[in-house]
Amino acid sequence: MRRFLPSLSALVAFEAAARHVSFTRAAEDLAITQSGISRQVSNLEAFLGVKLFERIGSRLILTDAGTAFLKEVSGSLDRIEQAAIDTVRGRTLEDALLVCTHPTLASRWLAPRLDSYLRANPDVVVEVVTTTGEIDFESTRIDVAILRGSGSWKHALAFELFPEELVVVAAPRLLPPGPLLERLDFDRLPTLQNASRPDLWLTWLRGSGVPHAGAIRGVRLPQSEMLISAAVAGLGLAVVPVQYVEAELARGDLWLPFGGPVATRDSYWIVHSERRVTVEAAMQFKAWLQRQGRQRGARPAGT
Repeated sequence: MRRFLPSLSALVAFEAAARHVSFTRAAEDLAITQSGISRQVSNLEAFLGVKLFERIGSRLILTDAGTAFLKEVSGSLDRIEQAAIDTVRGRTLEDALLVCTHPTLASRWLAPRLDSYLRANPDVVVEVVTTTGEIDFESTRIDVAILRGSGSWKHALAFELFPEELVVVAAPRLLPPGPLLERLDFDRLPTLQNASRPDLWLTWLRGSGVPHAGAIRGVRLPQSEMLISAAVAGLGLAVVPVQYVEAELARGDLWLPFGGPVATRDSYWIVHSERRVTVEAAMQFKAWLQRQGRQRGARPAGT
């Protein structure tokens, strides 16, 4: 029996239009004309025999039928896309070792070290995802996470990777390298702020004991990666975990005008669900991470 299926191009056009609530933005997203989107949606409505959108002036509103249909179509397109990706790479996502961490830690600490793991485990497919929020370790598909905190997560086991240590960095173009500074004047030197961790300057000041004057202010940036780029460009002093700027310090792109790192109360932890202890690849990756932590002088993680 012939399947009652609308065309894939019509479904893709509808999903984009519904997601953006705009034919114009959907057309830009799919790199086709607005009239092309409109035609595909009209054909889909004719095929189904129901209205998917109401057009009120220049506004586009999903009907109840359109809202219900969007939920099903979006999930189906996601599954088709994942099946296509799995076919191309010859494995499914379920076969991959799923590793989750913070975005900047992923790019600046984990990625430069992954080569040694991949060379030692050529048959393991590693999929790295990032998060800035909480993880439900009771239901997550994640095999291993690297997270900052105090070491306690529900339904999970945590092993210390290394303690967090903060440094103040400056670019030579902003502040030429010389003797260490003994006092910080916020009114004289521009500073950069991390919007996702607004307490970093206060944490460093308390830990370092460096005398200071003036109000803490400056350009606010959403996360550490942008903060480091701005510091290298000479836009201001920045407080960052020292593990994030190893390469810049080694190259001389940044230096430490107030000296060495200051420990915070947090550490970075290897965390995995209590259910993942039977996953061999996850336990191998955890052991590899622990070796990486020890190589930089971190306290060995407990087991």
